[in-house]
Amino acid sequence: MRRGAVAAAGAAVLLVAGCSSNSGKGPAPTPVVTVTVPTAPPAAAVAVLGPTGPSTAKPCTGTAIPVGTDPQPVIDAAAEGTTFCFATGVHRLTRAVQPKAGDTLGGAPGAVLSGAVRLSGWKHAGTSWSVRGVLPAAYKLKGQCEDSKTNPCQLGEQLFLDGKHLTRVMSLAQVKAGTFYGDYTTNTVYIGDDPAGHVTELSRTQTAIDKSADNVTVTGLTIEHFASRPQAGALQAGPGWKVLSNEVRWNHAVGIMVIEGDHAEVSRNTVADNGQLGIGQYRSADVRISANLVTRNNTDGFWIADWESGGIKSTRSSGEVSGNDIVANRGIGMWSDIAEYDRRITGNRIRDNAADGIRYEISYAGVIDQNVVEHNGFGTGRGSGGTLWDGGGINVNTSSDVQVRGNLIKDNRNALSIQSRTRGEGPRGTYVLSNVLVEGNLFVMTDPAASLGVVENKKSPTQPGAITFRRNSYQGADKFAYRGRTLTWSQWQQSGFDQDSVSS
Repeated sequence: MRRGAVAAAGAAVLLVAGCSSNSGKGPAPTPVVTVTVPTAPPAAAVAVLGPTGPSTAKPCTGTAIPVGTDPQPVIDAAAEGTTFCFATGVHRLTRAVQPKAGDTLGGAPGAVLSGAVRLSGWKHAGTSWSVRGVLPAAYKLKGQCEDSKTNPCQLGEQLFLDGKHLTRVMSLAQVKAGTFYGDYTTNTVYIGDDPAGHVTELSRTQTAIDKSADNVTVTGLTIEHFASRPQAGALQAGPGWKVLSNEVRWNHAVGIMVIEGDHAEVSRNTVADNGQLGIGQYRSADVRISANLVTRNNTDGFWIADWESGGIKSTRSSGEVSGNDIVANRGIGMWSDIAEYDRRITGNRIRDNAADGIRYEISYAGVIDQNVVEHNGFGTGRGSGGTLWDGGGINVNTSSDVQVRGNLIKDNRNALSIQSRTRGEGPRGTYVLSNVLVEGNLFVMTDPAASLGVVENKKSPTQPGAITFRRNSYQGADKFAYRGRTLTWSQWQQSGFDQDSVSS
């Protein structure tokens, strides 16, 4: 270790001042102060999430909804607070289910809510097959795509061949095996695979379940193949909702979206392979998102580096994101953006996401603690890169009163990026980098190109005392950034950071 330290049971004990005896003459000596510096990872590093999804739901007992039945008249005819049980099989919804206050929407084993229609009547010409009359009328488009020229992610319909997601292309000339093209002018769908003997399905319905009432529970269901629009969810939850033990997969935009849903809970779900984002939260206070598997989201080509793609994103909200596995999403793992407050991101395992593992941006009062943040930020798409401006395992961007403590931050493209930018005003004052504490973290950096530290705009210089680094442990780190300079460990300490930390 480069500073005098003694390893002890998962910690380094550093003697930083004074002596321990007094001869009785002269002023009392400065007492010995010991500081515990982490050398072992947090508990999340060895924790196992366990099963998620419908297999973990309690059995459903209540009013049955058979396959082939429109569920809405059944729900409308019942009193508030009724439990409805979707039968085993595929329920093809042509409109969003709207529950009443206190209702429970549950499922028997194997109950699937699908927003797709089956296609037939294909005609073969040249190297493609086509079917007419199955697309909706052209609609207003939004969203930023990785391909910013043709913008394929803005269109909501997806095509599945025997359950396999086909990639959208934007012209007939591009159609080949594994792809499809939707021509909204002629209302024609083209594919490059012979559909004979196969099940072809087109997602059409936008929403499975809508936030029509408060205190609804959704549990034990598989929700798939909905043509949700960018920033909207296949499942849209409201105030007091409990979204427990579902699988939400292969929907075009967001899997589960909490909208103005104070005190909602999202737990034990598998949220995978959605086109834009796994879980979203908007203008919702005191929401708990815990013990979910959020993986492989952004299948439809949304902008990886900087537009709501990836695992979880929350805006203008508060609450706790804890104990989740957020893995291999094509975007940011966990993103708090715009006026977040009283946010705690704790005990998650955030690995192999293409952009930042955690990004805390233009927000207030956040705690990021006890997470494992490993091997994030290696995306190579539009706007991705290796500088601290591009982010890191954890990225704190122009936010105030943020604590980053007790995390394992290991082998990310960059370890920790703290950014000071000019970002305007928010509901709790000007967005500014201030009162950021980085404490008790274990940084492991085996790539000599990886860095950590502070970058700033000329118009937004970091103010003295705005950032504190203390009691951290570094392994392999010798590339730090501050005031526009690249620093060694020694120079970093000379700049006033990590005076009681260790490096090896």
